[in-house]
Amino acid sequence: MRRADRLFQIIQILRRSRGPITADKVAEELETSKRTVYRDIATLMGQRVPIRGEAGMGYVLDQGFDLPPLMLTPDEIEAAVLGAQWVIGRGDPALARAAEDLIAKIAAAVPERLRPYALEPTSRVPPAWMTEPDRVDMAQVRLAIRSGRKIHLKYRDEQERPTERLIWPITVGYMQTVRLLIGWCELRQDFRSFRTDRVEEAAFLEDRYPERPAALRAKWRASIPNRPHPPRPAPPSSSSPIA
Repeated sequence: MRRADRLFQIIQILRRSRGPITADKVAEELETSKRTVYRDIATLMGQRVPIRGEAGMGYVLDQGFDLPPLMLTPDEIEAAVLGAQWVIGRGDPALARAAEDLIAKIAAAVPERLRPYALEPTSRVPPAWMTEPDRVDMAQVRLAIRSGRKIHLKYRDEQERPTERLIWPITVGYMQTVRLLIGWCELRQDFRSFRTDRVEEAAFLEDRYPERPAALRAKWRASIPNRPHPPRPAPPSSSSPIA
C-alpha cells in the first residue's frame, strides 16, 4: 500500500470508530507494523489533522474533520450504490427518490475514471418482493423519530381489531414485504411494532417524549437479546410483539 493511501485509510479508520482506537488495531487492519502507524499518525498530526491521543492509549479523530467526496475508493462507491439500489427497490417513495439522487450525485462528484463504479456497478440487488403500501406518511414518521415527538395511531391488528395507541417512535424496520414502525407504546408500557400498512390514521403531535431517541433505541436493542436487527413480524408472545 502506498504511503498516501495508508494515511488516508488511517483517517477512515479513526472516523468510523466511536471510541479511541489503538495503534495495534490500526496496524492489524492495515497489515503493517505498529511503528509505521506511529510515524503515520505523527505525520497526520503535523499536517494539522485533528487527531488526539497518544501511544498505548488510543487515538480519536475530532468531530467536524472531513475529506472531500472525490476521495471515495472504488469499493466505497460500489457499497454506497449497492445500498442505494436496495432502498430504491424497498424504501418508501421519498427514500427511493433520495436513493436515486444519491447515485446521481456520486456519479457527478467522483473523477471520470471512477464514474463506471457508480453507473455500472458489478453488484446488483435482486428485485424486491411485492411490498404492501404504507398507510402513513413515512417522511413525517422519520421526522418524528429524529425530533423525538409522539405519534397517535389508529390501527388494526392482524385480527382486524381496532385500537388506538400513543407511541414514542424510535425506528423503522424494513422487512421483505412490509415495513414496521417500532416504538414505546404508552398503553402497553413496552416496545411494540406496528405494520405501516395497517395504520388507519396517524396524528403527528408536537409533544416530545422524555427520552432521547438514541437512548430509547439503545433500550430497545437491549430488550431483544441476541437479535441485532429489527424483529421480524411475530405473534404477541415474541420479545418485540406487533401491537
